[in-house]
This record gives sequence, C-alpha cells and structure tokens, in this order.
Amino acid sequence: MKKKGEMKKVKKVKDKVNDGQDDDPWWWLVQEGIRPSFLCISLFALLVRVAVGLHPYSGARTPPKFGDYEAQRHWMEITLNLPPKDWYRNSSVNDLSYWGLDYPPLTAYQSYVHGVFLKTFDPDSVALFTSRGYESYLGKLLMRWTVLSSDVLIFFPAVLYFVLVYRSMRFGMGQNSDVAWHIAMILLNPCLILIDHGHFQYNCISLGLTIAAIAAALSRKDLVASVLYCLALNHKQMSAYFAPAFFGYLLGKCLRKKNPLLEVTKLGLMVIGTFAVVWWPYLQSKDAALAVLSRLAPFERGIYEDYVANFWCTSSVLVKWKKLYSTQSLRIFSLASTLITCLPSMVQQILAPSSKGFLYALLNTSFSFYLFSFQVHEKSILLPLLPLTLLALEESRSILWLTHFAMFSMFPLLHRDKLVLAYMALYALFILVYFAPCGPSGRCHGTKTLDNTQKTKRSVDFITSITFHPLLMGFLGLCSLILHVIYLTMHPPNKYPFLFEAVIMLICFSQFVLFTFYFNSKQWMLSKHLTSKDKQKKLI
Repeated sequence: MKKKGEMKKVKKVKDKVNDGQDDDPWWWLVQEGIRPSFLCISLFALLVRVAVGLHPYSGARTPPKFGDYEAQRHWMEITLNLPPKDWYRNSSVNDLSYWGLDYPPLTAYQSYVHGVFLKTFDPDSVALFTSRGYESYLGKLLMRWTVLSSDVLIFFPAVLYFVLVYRSMRFGMGQNSDVAWHIAMILLNPCLILIDHGHFQYNCISLGLTIAAIAAALSRKDLVASVLYCLALNHKQMSAYFAPAFFGYLLGKCLRKKNPLLEVTKLGLMVIGTFAVVWWPYLQSKDAALAVLSRLAPFERGIYEDYVANFWCTSSVLVKWKKLYSTQSLRIFSLASTLITCLPSMVQQILAPSSKGFLYALLNTSFSFYLFSFQVHEKSILLPLLPLTLLALEESRSILWLTHFAMFSMFPLLHRDKLVLAYMALYALFILVYFAPCGPSGRCHGTKTLDNTQKTKRSVDFITSITFHPLLMGFLGLCSLILHVIYLTMHPPNKYPFLFEAVIMLICFSQFVLFTFYFNSKQWMLSKHLTSKDKQKKLI
C-alpha cells in the first residue's frame, strides 16, 4: 500500500510538471534534452545565414577600394603569398594603404587558412597583385562559406558550451522551453548575422572564443578561460571591451582562494604563454613587434568615423573635438573616460565576484568602451550585445529594446550595403522568435530579472521606471519607425547632408546611456544579496 501511494505521488508530480507543456510550441524541441533542440535551432540559424549571404556585401562593385569584403579577401592574398614578417610591414609587395592588416596575428593566421581554401578552388581569387577587386560568383560563394564554417566550428559550439553551463547553474531556467528560446536569441542575433553574413566580417570567431571563455570561467575552469579570452583578444583587439570584467572576476576569485598569489601567478603565466605562442613570429625582433602594434592602434584616423552612436560622435554636434584638441589630447580624454566608467563594474567583481555579476560586468564594461573609447565603429555595438544575449532570460525586456536600437544604429551602414531587405526580414524574424507564445516563462508571467526580490526592486525602481516607461518607449519606437521611412524615401537638405544619420545617432545614444546606468545599478545590487558568510567564503 505504501509503495502504491508513493507511485501516485510521483505521478502527480509528473502531471504537474507536464501540465501545459502540450500547448508549449517550444516543448517538442526540448523534450529530448538540450542537444537535440540546439541541433534543430542551429540548422535553422545556419539556413538564415545562408539566405542573408545571398544579398550584397560591403563595397560590392564600388572601386577603387571596395569595402570590408575586399579587405578580408586581400588579407588572404597577402598572408598566402608573403612570409609572416611582411604581413604588417609596408613594402613594394604589401601596400598598407590598400587594406593593410590592422588586426592581431590570430586574424592573420585565420586569413592564411581561408586563403589556402580559396586557392584550392579558385586560385585567381587570391593571386598576388592581380586579384585586387576580384568579384566572381565562385569567389563570393567561397568567401561566404569561410564565414559559415567559422560559425559552425567556433561560434555554435561555444554557444552550446555556454548554454550547458548556464543551465547547470539554473539561472532562471524555469521551464524547458526557456532553453530553446535562449539558444534562439543567441544564434539568431540579427545584428551579428547582418554584419558577418551580409556586410562581411568574421566577428563570429572572436565572439565565439569570448563565449567559450565566459562559459569556462562560469564553470570554474579559470585557466582555460584565460587562454580562450587571450585567443579572442588576439583575433580582434576590440575584445578588450571585456578585459576589465574578466580581470575583475578572475582576480576577485583568486583573492578569495587559499593561496591568492599562486592563483594569480598561474593565470598570469597562462596569459603570457598564450600571447607568446600567438605572437612568436613577431617576437624575434623589436621592429617586427612594433610594426604589428602600430597597425592595431590607428590613432591617425581620428577619435571617430562616420556617425556612430557613442559620446564623442554625438557630442561633436556641439563640441568640435577634432578641431579643438590634438589627437594626443583626445587619446588621453578617451582613455580616462573609458577607465572611469568601466571601473565600478570591475571593482564590484573584485570585491564580490559572482556568476551573474560577471555577466553584467561584461555588459557594462563593453558599453563603457563603446561609448567612450577611441575609434569606435557602428559594428562595435555587437560587443555589448553579446553579454546581453547571454543574459536574455534575466533581461528579456532589455534585449528586445536594445536589439532594436542596435539595429537602428547600424541602419545607415546596412543601407549603404544594400541590405535593407535582409535587415527587415531579420528584424521580423527576431520579433517572431521573441514573442513566440510563452517563450521564456519570465516574460509570460512578469519579467524574470534580478529585481524579483522586493528589496532589489525598490533599489532600482527609479532607473527602471525611466528606462521602461511606456510613454518613452512608445515615443522612441514611433520616432525610429518614422526615421526608417524618411531615410528610405527622402533626401536630406543640401546644407545638412548627414542630418538623418545625426538624428538616428542621437536617439540611439540616449538609449545606450540610459541602459548603461540601468545595467550598472543592477550589477551593484548583486552585492546586497551576498551574506557576510558568502563574502568570507574561500573558493577551493
């Protein structure tokens, strides 16, 4: 009788767990576990990337310098035909004024590998000198495949690794459908797809390595995390946007262990060792190393280019920074403001390292760099968006709003690349996935963010009420819609040829600043959830 009663209890629990799941459109994806659902969503995400790749790319048929597509192809040409010591050096065979390499050595090695692939099937596409401006159907197809393969080999596995770690930590995974929705939010990020598979870049490599480093850090594999993050940094120097967060989190954990000095030494050795391996061809001489470093910091281009929604470009409407100050002065201003604004997030993680705090620190420091660092591009918004997508279940309202304005901030760039159709299609897809019936349980029953407790809710209530005020959101949403139509159908006044870009920049900048305050407040409130016992606890 006792055994029969226990069986009835188990059946009731199962019925309760499964209650309502038959009506959940995500349930069929996740009933067998994370991996099958990840495979299905990955295949769909891959098809979306292929579809976007059918559209034009940056600089298509626009000589003499074309665009980013030609830059990536030219790097393959250079790395394939010249020895490593000549890759970053101006010479008669490597004119640095024509798309000279300006990324760290790992990007050069990646270009070499992809160059070998292109040479196998289309040698003319990477022939020295004669391949400049090479645009053929086969060449475009092969170039697109290099990005797709990078996604499949690096970005997708990194996302799977993160989701497995994230789920094991139970960050708000109330229902199994949350897992599928979270995977979709990361893999179907419209901004990343448009830039990598439309405009044409390889952000999926550095961002994939960063995601893997984050997952390793969250699973307490700090040495592995250090190596992976160093690889990301050696692929694109913009990965430095995350450096203060990684430094604060890993240092904070080391200081709470039994032998802090030993732990810090181990991390330092891993960092030095990784850099030494990647930079080995350029460590043979001082001149070779300096030649690479000089290419990584293009200060001669000025503090900003085009119309990017950061502080320097937006404020230049009133303050003519380039005319009033020298490049050296602007470098100092930029460095000081970036360090000051990202310092709170880093300090919070040193004092009270936590998994959620680490993710928020990544978001906050990357926004600090985007808003205040030197030489920021429109595409750099991909870096703050990365930790936001990882926090999608915690910040479901924020990801909708910020993805909207991130896409909006890049609209003029994508319009120049003739990617408006892909832009509209991916935006529509993002909205459909986001509002899938009962996506994350948090959105269906009240946003499941860090302010679940009344104490935290009261503490961030003021900033939250401004950030998500219905009237403000409605007004800005309407403005962005109208500006999209105006940009596509009207010409600006001759006196102000970049008027539309300036207005777009101003609106997006205001939202990025507002959310920066919001996310910083959320991160610092995490400290109040730590008990005195947690603060004194030693990590083994």
